[in-house]
Amino acid sequence: MTDTVIRALDAEHAALFDTLPDPLGSADTHRRTLHRPEWKRVALRDGRVVARGAWWGGPDEPAPVNVNWFDVADGEEEAGAALLRTAPWQVELELTLPAGLRDDPARRSAADTRFAAAEAAGYTLLVARHVYRWTPADGLPERPDRLLFRPEPDDTVFLDALRRIHAGTLDAHALRTMAEDSGDTDRAAREELEFFHWLPSPRAWWQVAHTPDGDPVGIHIPAHNPSGPCVGFIGVLPQRRGHGYAYDLLADCTHFLAERGAEFIAAATDRGNFPMAAAFRRAGYPITRERVHFAPPRSGSAE
Repeated sequence: MTDTVIRALDAEHAALFDTLPDPLGSADTHRRTLHRPEWKRVALRDGRVVARGAWWGGPDEPAPVNVNWFDVADGEEEAGAALLRTAPWQVELELTLPAGLRDDPARRSAADTRFAAAEAAGYTLLVARHVYRWTPADGLPERPDRLLFRPEPDDTVFLDALRRIHAGTLDAHALRTMAEDSGDTDRAAREELEFFHWLPSPRAWWQVAHTPDGDPVGIHIPAHNPSGPCVGFIGVLPQRRGHGYAYDLLADCTHFLAERGAEFIAAATDRGNFPMAAAFRRAGYPITRERVHFAPPRSGSAE
């Protein structure tokens, strides 16, 4: 077997990226995603692409925030690992996979090849998430009318709510951040708030939910990400959990975006977050894909 050649692409050679067979439908998944040619890399053997990766960041980002397209040909796990290992950006890896993957042996094998390559490069599995896509054809979810929603201009209100929400969170990303800080919720809350501000949708959309008596229940963030309308965040305060309020928040978020012309609404939740998954199911959000997140290697751990 000849040696692997790793090559960074540019606008002139960007078409080389598309020459690898695509059993998982990655090209269709990313048809709305804008990838910079200079953030794409391929692994070649005998001039043939055997692995490819596209790193992604927002339009104003100086460097990628994740690698969200990673494909590896059958039997080329080490080439895929080399592609990740030698990249100048060691950031989170997101693999978007078709729904029903586990029932299709060929697609499952293709996914396993990608997982093995990522692990060989020092990446560690963080979480698998359900990915949803609501459209008007799914119907607007019924609003229970148990809560009142209003915008809130004060960031400290949201920061305080996020600290409290993360105290009992099931979100793997927040749990990882809190574990690094001995369980403290402050950094996880601040990172979440920074993400909300990063989203290219109006700050005025952020909503606080109260009971008719004025008691706070939670928050929801109707938003747009760079690909379009999305559920930015749904969070119920710990003392209000167990009453199905996540559905109320999601229903209002869906109506909010639909009233502003959303032709689809993207969303995601960790597979292990059963209460939130139940809310999406009740609200009529179909699962369209699965997204698996891998944490990048610590410095020197992939060698």
